[in-house]
Amino acid sequence: MQRTRLDLDRIRAARKVIDPVFLDSPLYRCEALEPLLGCAVNIKLETANPVRSFKGRGTEVVASQLAGSDSRAVVCASAGNLGQALAWSSRDRGLDVTVVASRFATATKLDRIRALGAKLELVDGDHELARERAAAIAQYDGIRLLEDSLDLETCEGAATIGLELVPRIDPSSRPAVLIALGGGALATGVGYVLKTLAPAVEVICVQPLGAPALTHSWHQRRVVTTDATNTIADGVAGRIPIPEVLDDLLLVADDAVLVQEASIITGLRMLLDHAGLVVEPSAALGIAAVLEDRDRFAGRQVFTIVCGSNVDLDKYRGWVSL
Repeated sequence: MQRTRLDLDRIRAARKVIDPVFLDSPLYRCEALEPLLGCAVNIKLETANPVRSFKGRGTEVVASQLAGSDSRAVVCASAGNLGQALAWSSRDRGLDVTVVASRFATATKLDRIRALGAKLELVDGDHELARERAAAIAQYDGIRLLEDSLDLETCEGAATIGLELVPRIDPSSRPAVLIALGGGALATGVGYVLKTLAPAVEVICVQPLGAPALTHSWHQRRVVTTDATNTIADGVAGRIPIPEVLDDLLLVADDAVLVQEASIITGLRMLLDHAGLVVEPSAALGIAAVLEDRDRFAGRQVFTIVCGSNVDLDKYRGWVSL
C-alpha cells in the first residue's frame, strides 16, 4: 500500500493514552440479522461508552496532548458527537473547550455538550459554517483548532477500532467492513489498519445519497463539493471534503457507495427489532448498504461499525414506526 498520513506505531501508541472505557468495544456476530441480510453480520458497537460514539477515541489522544502543553484551550466544530467527546475528554484534564455547532443540530447532542461543561456557540447555518467560525475563533484567540478528520489524532484514535477488528477477520470468508463516511476520520483510520494488517478485507465506505460529497470525490479522484445536504444522517452530512482526507481515502478504501434514506430507516428498524439497538442514522449506514446490494454480500463475513447512538428520540420514534 502507498503511504498515507497515518502511522501504525502511532495508532498502537494511541491505545495507551485512550481511557479504557472507549477501548475493546463489543464485537459480536448478530445471528438474528443473518436470515434477513443473507450474510454473517458482525456488529462493532461503538455506542457503549460515556459519549455514545467512537469519537472519544480520538479526543482522548488530543486531550492527553493538550494536558501536557502550555496551551490548554481548544475549539472545534461539531455536528454533535465530536463536541461531546472533546468535552468529556477535557473535563477531568482541566481544559477549556469551545464547540461550534449549527443551531439546527440534534438538540440531544447540543444539550449533552453543555452538560459536559463545554462552551457552546451556535451558528445560523450548517456544519461547514460552523467549521469556518471555529477556525476564526482559534485564530482570534490563539488557541488550538481541532479539525475532525484533518487532524491525525482523530483518524488514528478511530483507527484503534481496526486493531480490534483484525483478530476476528477470516480471510477465507471474503470479508467486508462497512464504514460510515462523513468527514473521513473513521474510514481512513480503520481502513488504513485493515489494509496494512488484513489486506484481504474489502473496505467499503457508505454515505447517504443526500450527502454524497466525499463519495463523489472518491470516485472522481478529486474534491467534489455540494451546495446542500438532505439526509436524516446528520453525523455524516458534510458538503466540502478535506483534500488530505481524500488522498488517504483513495489509498485505503476499495469502494464508496451511496444509500437511500428509506434504506437507512429500514436499517434503524432492523437494528432495533433484531439487535435491540437504538442508534442514530449514521450508525445504520452499513446495514443499509447490505439491504441495497444483497447479492454482493451474500454468504460473506460482514462487519459493520455501529458508530453512534446520540439520536433525537422523537424523530427516531417517527422513523421506526413508519
